[in-house]
Amino acid sequence: MSTTQRRILDGQDSRRHILDCAAQIFREKGYAAASLRDIANAAGMRTASMYYHFDSKDEIVAEVLNIAVRTVFAEVRESLDSVRAASPLDRIRIAVEAHLRAIFETDDYNAASIRIFAQLPDHIAAITVYEREAYVNFWRMLFTEAKESGYLREVDLTLLRLFLFGAMNWAPQWYKSGEYTLSDIAERMCDIFLFGAAKQKNNKKPATK
Repeated sequence: MSTTQRRILDGQDSRRHILDCAAQIFREKGYAAASLRDIANAAGMRTASMYYHFDSKDEIVAEVLNIAVRTVFAEVRESLDSVRAASPLDRIRIAVEAHLRAIFETDDYNAASIRIFAQLPDHIAAITVYEREAYVNFWRMLFTEAKESGYLREVDLTLLRLFLFGAMNWAPQWYKSGEYTLSDIAERMCDIFLFGAAKQKNNKKPATK
């Protein structure tokens, strides 16, 4: 390997190391409280050296969020690629389990993304819109297929997706290993979100006095 090739690889490794450390810092401190100095200290670097790889903290934040989305998206697509013949509802359940698995069993990126996304200034959120929209569109397709196949009644699919995403992304706040498996959680989430909690025969509003 040439010296030039080695320098390129070293630069790529250093960049990813910075991002790994940044994801951990953002997960622990949030967006506003995390500084470039915090990230540099975690990475074992001088703050000035960070500018060799990134122009600003905002660029680091955007890349952390983009990696988080790519990680989850890849997990969901890989899981669904092996069950192409599954029913639309089964594909949604498998996608839910894959999403949960990605945010529970991978690294700090998704935990950081979930914590800081609502804190971000608009200009940073805009940088990450392409990656997020690609993932959102994938879920739109899953719900649209289920609805057009007759598996879902006339409901607002946007709200259904937002409610489900909120539940999935909040799960790390209450989940305790051993009480439920991720498969259990996925199954029960889908049961509640797709079929409701009320018994079919009691699916009417109670009479008012």
